[in-house]
Amino acid sequence: MPSVEDPRSVSVYVDALTLRFLTPDEDDGCVFPQSDGTILEALCFPEQQADGGLGVQSPGPELLVCLFCSESAPLPQKDSLLKHLLLEHKLVIADVRLIANLPKYMLYWKGRFLEQPVADFCSVIKTNSAGPEEYFLLCDVLPEDRTLREKLQQKRLEEVLEQQQKERNDCSFHRVCMFCSEEFSGNRSSLLNHMAREHSFSIGLPDNIVFCSEFLDTLQNKLDNLQCLYCEKEFRDKTTLKDHMRKKAHRRINANNHQYDRFYVINYLELGKTWEEVQSEDDRELVEDDEEDDWSDWQANPVSAVCLFCDHQSETMDELYSHMKDAHTFDLHQLKTELDLRFYQQVKLVNFIRRQIHQSRCYGCQQRFDSKADLMQHLDREAHVMKLPDTSTWDQPQYYFPTYENDALLCTLSESDEDESGEQTDFPVIAEDISDLRALKQSSNVSLVLCCGVQMTPRPTLTLGVGSSETRRAGASVPMSLCSAHI
Repeated sequence: MPSVEDPRSVSVYVDALTLRFLTPDEDDGCVFPQSDGTILEALCFPEQQADGGLGVQSPGPELLVCLFCSESAPLPQKDSLLKHLLLEHKLVIADVRLIANLPKYMLYWKGRFLEQPVADFCSVIKTNSAGPEEYFLLCDVLPEDRTLREKLQQKRLEEVLEQQQKERNDCSFHRVCMFCSEEFSGNRSSLLNHMAREHSFSIGLPDNIVFCSEFLDTLQNKLDNLQCLYCEKEFRDKTTLKDHMRKKAHRRINANNHQYDRFYVINYLELGKTWEEVQSEDDRELVEDDEEDDWSDWQANPVSAVCLFCDHQSETMDELYSHMKDAHTFDLHQLKTELDLRFYQQVKLVNFIRRQIHQSRCYGCQQRFDSKADLMQHLDREAHVMKLPDTSTWDQPQYYFPTYENDALLCTLSESDEDESGEQTDFPVIAEDISDLRALKQSSNVSLVLCCGVQMTPRPTLTLGVGSSETRRAGASVPMSLCSAHI
């Protein structure tokens, strides 16, 4: 490779099909296809996002101006202006999608190019095709360009954090749940927590999200267009869409869909890095520090379990059981004892009750109500809290599956009270009737084996008294020991 004296200069090798841009240290992998000796298909623009980047946009449309002439284009049509720069002015801007505020970036360099020639700032790409041409690459190798990008990134981060703080403190939020049409007012977290808890649809923690209203509008528009939120397939009606999202576990958003990147604060933290890169760096730091860290003082976050009948949460199961018993007169331990419920029967019962409560239906008499509040009044008035239907109603395979997939109550169920206390039950060994030992020996298969001349090596045995305490503790079968001894 030829040496490069000027750090902004670039050595370029071009064959009939491909033009490669090579820096003095490494090939940056930027490939520009070429055909028929023309430049109409010579370069491909950097991959862009559908929303025009992550920058905070003003309400009105922003214009992108050409760095050399009076040509301009709206920000959503930036590809047309970038193509104009390439074809008319032989200029390529590197990593366009990572520039925080592209209009300000273009205005800055338009002014600088009026002061000095473009070759003073840009790396020069020389082709060795039939007609040698020069292209200019504007990238952050130039310290001035990198400083500009960092300032725009810092300004954007400040604007995003300011917007996020406004949304945190905003109490005028009012919106309808996109799944059940329940209305929520006050803070946005009430709706987001409701969708995560009631519909198993989580878009992340409220404190990690920005432009929340616009985010929810985007998701609502997809549902209104009968489009799956994860795979984005379209369906003929809402029922089919709902069944698809439930069966395929598509009640979530696709993390690889960059349309959602601008709604998460993590994408604004570092210049030129996506959330995947930031997260992978954090994971590597955890792995590297894992062996050195002292975990002796680490305490696990308590798991909060939710009441079967209301939104009350408790960090310990004893508190939750006491709450359900005091507030709702529901005693799960009593039901387990009276019905002699095994572990999987308890799981089915909990899932059955949760589903009935979610559907505003009394599990005791199967009466349906318009709201959960009416159901709770009915349960209290008719004393149906401890009234369970016939076992065949709820002891069904369908209730193996949790109504709420993050139901911590299911993780605390136990087989029996003895399991909870850690005590083991002694199982007595009942001695067999060996009153007629001679008849037992004659009718045993052992005598037949001996008659056939098969050699047998007696195994060591311990001869104990029949029914003794030693026999019960050892769990040995006395008759087999006696038979072995006589053999």
